[in-house]
Amino acid sequence: MVGEKGFSSVNFVQGKNVEFYKVLRKRVNGYFKDKNISRHANSAMVFKTICMVSMYVIPFVLILTLGIQSWAVIGLWALMGFGMAGCGLSVMHDANHGAYSKNPAVNTFIGQILILLAGNPSNWRIQHNVLHHTYTNVTNLDEDIAPPPFILRFSPHTKRHKIHRFQHIYAYFFYGLMTMMWFVSKDYTQAMRYKKMDLLKTQGLTFKKHIRNIIVNKLLYAAIFIALPFWLSPASWYITLTGYILMQFICGFILGIIFQPAHVVPTSNYPMPDKSGDIEADWAVSQMYNTANFAHESRLFSWYVGGLNYQVEHHLFPNICHIHYRKISEIVKSTAEEFEVPYHSYATFIGALKEHTKMLYDLGNKDIAPAIH
Repeated sequence: MVGEKGFSSVNFVQGKNVEFYKVLRKRVNGYFKDKNISRHANSAMVFKTICMVSMYVIPFVLILTLGIQSWAVIGLWALMGFGMAGCGLSVMHDANHGAYSKNPAVNTFIGQILILLAGNPSNWRIQHNVLHHTYTNVTNLDEDIAPPPFILRFSPHTKRHKIHRFQHIYAYFFYGLMTMMWFVSKDYTQAMRYKKMDLLKTQGLTFKKHIRNIIVNKLLYAAIFIALPFWLSPASWYITLTGYILMQFICGFILGIIFQPAHVVPTSNYPMPDKSGDIEADWAVSQMYNTANFAHESRLFSWYVGGLNYQVEHHLFPNICHIHYRKISEIVKSTAEEFEVPYHSYATFIGALKEHTKMLYDLGNKDIAPAIH
């Protein structure tokens, strides 16, 4: 197993198909050059940003100003949950990848939206950009497959407990708690872990400064989205509390069912380094083994989830704005076929969820071996 301090010694060694990513990058770069378009956001992306932020902010303003005292206000909180998820999937995600704009200052500013979603941008960039995208599905390094071990099992390389037999049933409930955990505890535990792993320097932070930023962020979030509704909304406190919890649950649930079916599926092979710290695969080829797309034909769905149904394209080109994924997916798929590299894609979102649920069942009931391609 890879320890917390061992991530820097893990390397992807050049195996077969080493030319795949070189050729693919050249073709994708050629696409943008031939079309004479930027790989960053365009006017359609700006419009989407306005829509997503509005879906989150406008219902909140109405909660504070309309004077609704009945349970009807719950509908506005629910809409906020969809807007909160939309901001995370379609706006914040691109910005914190540096894909929204060619101007780093713009990306940093828009990426701060995460503070208003109860998260911390620096922790997110370490977890997502440094660890998840580099070591996709590598146990003990990719935190996206590292839920609380006594509750969920996402990797065949971790210990199986009796309770995991039922995780295919209860996992989706815990997905709904994701963003609440950001606010309550996860950012603090991550800060401690990243200090041990010496990763805070990737964000230009000291531990003291990072903890101070987290505390300030949480206080700002709590003042706006918790204190203000209890103070200004005429609804009873239990209605307001129910609405807030519902908003968080909807957001967390949506994030969970979008991200997990892209990696925790039967086709994933969960690479592990050998004693020398080497993973016997080219990095890009490993991404192809451990990532899956879904629902390519659903334009509205793709629009709302920030193109993250094109996870293969996103993992290979995280610095390209998702607004371009549908077009470059044709290049990625044809190049994968040419080099005989797997390109996993489920026709529908429901199909992807079924495969994810099947994988949860298998991980909970069997000591399964990772898929071999």
